[in-house]
Amino acid sequence: MSTQENGVIQIENVSFRYGTQNVLEKVNLTIEQGSFLGLAGPNGSGKSTLIKIILGFETPDMGRVTLFHVPVSKFKNWEKIGYVSQKANSFNTGFPATVYEVVSMGLYGKIGLFRFLNKKHKKKIDETLQLVGMREFKHRSIGELSGGQQQRVFIARALVSEPEVLILDEPTVGVDTQSVQQFYHLMSHLNREKKITLLLVTHDIGAMTKYVTHVACLNKRLHFHGSSHDFEESELSSLYGHDVTMITHEHDHGGA
Repeated sequence: MSTQENGVIQIENVSFRYGTQNVLEKVNLTIEQGSFLGLAGPNGSGKSTLIKIILGFETPDMGRVTLFHVPVSKFKNWEKIGYVSQKANSFNTGFPATVYEVVSMGLYGKIGLFRFLNKKHKKKIDETLQLVGMREFKHRSIGELSGGQQQRVFIARALVSEPEVLILDEPTVGVDTQSVQQFYHLMSHLNREKKITLLLVTHDIGAMTKYVTHVACLNKRLHFHGSSHDFEESELSSLYGHDVTMITHEHDHGGA
């Protein structure tokens, strides 16, 4: 099967501008089923804008995006795509909801906003909380949790509807080192064992390359896209415009 046929997300010749400012220029990128893609780039490189275009929040000035071979403007099966935004890490800690209630929100797209959860739904919530290591906290208020624990709850909310693709926008910002390690273990487990296609936007390049299967470097244009094995420091130098030292955090490759 060709890369194009196997692409669950296809970005073709996409350009975008805010006013007179070019944000993305002729970006072509295919995200293959079962891959774990790390999307890297400096601030202002267009990473978050590209995510918004993939999710249909913004419309490109040129080019097109297809999800599961359907143009994003006509795509209806949004339960296939889970999303954890940057704002999840700045969650209102005073929000009056338990961990269980927050995760249950991820099912509203399937069951409807005012429908009651049945036994099957409740079992799925418990299983998803167990998957991310947060089941014992299910009755705890979301505001009582650490940043790393909240992160896992929001990942569970995205996972509970059983998406085939999970998109995470800078999920490790403001999270302590131990929680970052746990996060990468969890992502690796989801990709390898659960066969979920992952798109991770991150600045943590050294840690990312230990776990992802593919890397894409974006700075308005796509400067590199290939396997993590082929990703070299020389590409980073051209991307950031100066010499870059690869900073690698030592992570244990154990399971989630």
